Amino acid sequence: MAHFIRTQMHLVPAPVVPEVLLFTTHQGASLSSLVGSTGGSPYWAFPWAGGLALARHILDRPELVAGRSVLDLGAGSGLVAVAAAKAGARAVSAADTDPIALSALKLNAAINNAEVTPIGDDLLDSPPPEVDAVLVGDLFYARRLARRVTAYLDRCVNAGIEVLVGDPRRAHLPLARLRLIAEHDVPDVGEAKDALKRAGVFAFLPYPAQSVGGSGGGSLRARSSHRRKSGSASTASM
Repeated sequence: MAHFIRTQMHLVPAPVVPEVLLFTTHQGASLSSLVGSTGGSPYWAFPWAGGLALARHILDRPELVAGRSVLDLGAGSGLVAVAAAKAGARAVSAADTDPIALSALKLNAAINNAEVTPIGDDLLDSPPPEVDAVLVGDLFYARRLARRVTAYLDRCVNAGIEVLVGDPRRAHLPLARLRLIAEHDVPDVGEAKDALKRAGVFAFLPYPAQSVGGSGGGSLRARSSHRRKSGSASTASM
């Protein structure tokens, strides 16, 4: 896997996030020969709109993660995890159940000199992780997955963990549970070359959703401090 990615894919700056280099597919790359035996999808080989918007926002607002522990959920290529590491996060973990995605993630982290701990487990039925923030890009594209992700994020925010979501408002995004923080015009998978789509960065709110003023950055310190004092978060398998 790693040899194919290194030799058959192009290493290029991520669109709108040039600080991060990614191994990315191109017309000459035969991805089917890599993923055919696994039955998976090479989603990790493309930059997606929500991840691009979230990574850009984190690098523009490093105080959101600086000195804190974060989990990139459904990490794919690891773009958001690498951005968090570059923004000064104290510890970064990245979870994805696809072994090829994890291989790409490790390579992308290494080429960017970013320390990222990969997790190959499905965390969505697990207790909240021991982190200060969970970052989620583009995980609301299918109904069943969106329900599972929402339930997991509910457990996270109830444990005092800050949750940020990047998404171009896909069909199953739970907008009633989100507060818009920022928007970015970014490319997306399946769109015409050079076409841009507006993607949002959102704070995931506790249920019942309660709109909170401000940009979302300040609440991270307060919630993290409360969680550490109360000891309410459980440890996920990481």
